[in-house]
Amino acid sequence: MTVHIAKVKVRPRKNLPPNVCAVELSNMLGCWAATGDTLASNQCQAAAETLFQCMRTAPVRGKQPRSSINYHLARLGRNSK
Repeated sequence: MTVHIAKVKVRPRKNLPPNVCAVELSNMLGCWAATGDTLASNQCQAAAETLFQCMRTAPVRGKQPRSSINYHLARLGRNSK
């Protein structure tokens, strides 16, 4: 079921903040791909340690609030009938 309502404006989604440990993660994944050391016990131990330290000190993001656009469109659809 599609509801057509004239003059409805929807704000675009806000950009998410960048991942703060993306560089460390890509370094560790690259090390795993190059050496096959998926347990991070030999060659990739330093990359795993830097990723661990980054994840430990990274700020914790809260849960993003869910969009309420469907709720508001449903209310507008009921009112326009």
